[in-house]
Amino acid sequence: MSRTTTRRIPTNPRNHYRALAVGAALLMTTGAAGAAVAAGDDPGHPLSASSSHLVSASSSHPGKAAGPREAAALTGSAKMYRKTAEDVTFTFDAHLAAKDRNDPSQATGTFHFVHLDEPGGKGGWAKGRIDCLMTGGKVATATGVIDETNLPEIKDKRVGFTVDDKGRGKGTQDRVGYSWAAYGGTQGQPDTLAKCASSAPYEKVRKGTGDFDVLPWKFDYPTGR
Repeated sequence: MSRTTTRRIPTNPRNHYRALAVGAALLMTTGAAGAAVAAGDDPGHPLSASSSHLVSASSSHPGKAAGPREAAALTGSAKMYRKTAEDVTFTFDAHLAAKDRNDPSQATGTFHFVHLDEPGGKGGWAKGRIDCLMTGGKVATATGVIDETNLPEIKDKRVGFTVDDKGRGKGTQDRVGYSWAAYGGTQGQPDTLAKCASSAPYEKVRKGTGDFDVLPWKFDYPTGR
């Protein structure tokens, strides 16, 4: 079986660990170290499990004076496609200012992700600050450091994300990847991860649950001497 297949502790203790149908999808092991909580019971939970999807901050920043186009951006929220009852959501609000167009490590913003065993059920969640963003066409790669989570062992770790923005046409489905895909869960990811490092965007967004928007990177090409 592929290394990217991950495992989840079933509610029936007589069952063995079962592989997820999609593979490499378990963001948080819901039974890890007793850290899993019901999303609605945790006052620090940044996301509502009852919402159909999460609404990220608008990249247009209404009310601000018009200025130079930002160098790159990744915004939006959506749930991942699953054949199981699992409820997996990613939300991004990442930006690279025009003045920092040649230094992706100056990106700012936030990320959220949640993995529940079922809508409104138990699972893991994390949110943090973006510290790198690069986009090429409609594909974005970003990293950030986890500031808040219900799994203490991953707090302060850097994680990475990749998004392929397929647009809003009929039948299109954005894709998402994440740095811990090959490690069986965030807990297994190495302690050190390079900025803007992630995996291929192999997962599909569940139709009708949200969308992502990638602003192509505008930077200065090198010139001859």
